Amino acid sequence: MNRYGIDPLPGLPARVTVCEVGPRDGLQNEAEPVPTDVKAEFVERLVDAGHRVVETTGLVHPRWVPQLADAEDLLRRVERRPGVRYPVLVPNRRGLDRALDLGVEDIAVFGSATESFAKANLNRTVAESLEMFAPVVARARGAGMRVRGYLSMCWGDPWEGAVPLAQVVSVATRMLRLGCTELSLGDTIGVATPGRVAALLDALTAAGVTADRIAVHFHDTYGQALANTLVALRHGVTTVDASAGGLGGCPYAKSATGNLATEDLLWQLEGLGIHTGVDLGRLAETSAWLATRLGRPSPARTVRALTGT
Repeated sequence: MNRYGIDPLPGLPARVTVCEVGPRDGLQNEAEPVPTDVKAEFVERLVDAGHRVVETTGLVHPRWVPQLADAEDLLRRVERRPGVRYPVLVPNRRGLDRALDLGVEDIAVFGSATESFAKANLNRTVAESLEMFAPVVARARGAGMRVRGYLSMCWGDPWEGAVPLAQVVSVATRMLRLGCTELSLGDTIGVATPGRVAALLDALTAAGVTADRIAVHFHDTYGQALANTLVALRHGVTTVDASAGGLGGCPYAKSATGNLATEDLLWQLEGLGIHTGVDLGRLAETSAWLATRLGRPSPARTVRALTGT
């Protein structure tokens, strides 16, 4: 797709897995719920573009996230293709029961590095949230599921400010000890900068957490998501979360704006000669299509550059 030249940089991986979070993390922040048929087509288009990990929805109570109230209907509509993973956010035992009944193979739990956000998001302390996750993770792993752990507020919290490295490392290692197969480090309000990303990854390495168990999830509130991603890649991280068209935010942290746009990420990775398996042109067309369904232009710069929308 990139006809303007490819020049690799030393110390970067040859391949990166993009965890596409648009259908869940992207659409959960819409003011009005998106029709289920649009969501289903969105997921299909993402897979057609080459995505092999598409976070599809969340089995959460509709009172808290009404945008995901159609989760069961959506999971029944989506044709799950061989070789493609369709992770689903599961908050508790009831959510896991529903996931098992629906034949879900990949789940995610959503934790916090800070007490303030744990209270806002889960109405629990950090310790109480980990206690809630423990039987969910254990049972899911026993059923042969992959379990991703999201850890939010890793670099900053709107109520607490900067989050100490030791605090993040403590919660991260506890989540991994629960049995999570992967831990996604979230810059939920987009305040991280490259040096702080490097410092946290160094601290996790020192604590025995290897890069192959880590993913990164950057928001682009202050325009730092791509720079932060590059630092993570230099530290050996090979899984990056991104949202088609830059959709998303967090309903429990009002300062959280959109996720890193998948198209912006792909433009960078392609220019570095890093393989993802995702077709940038087809993905940009998908985001432009979705923007028409949402009734507004795509916020992703690469989508606008490639499609003229």
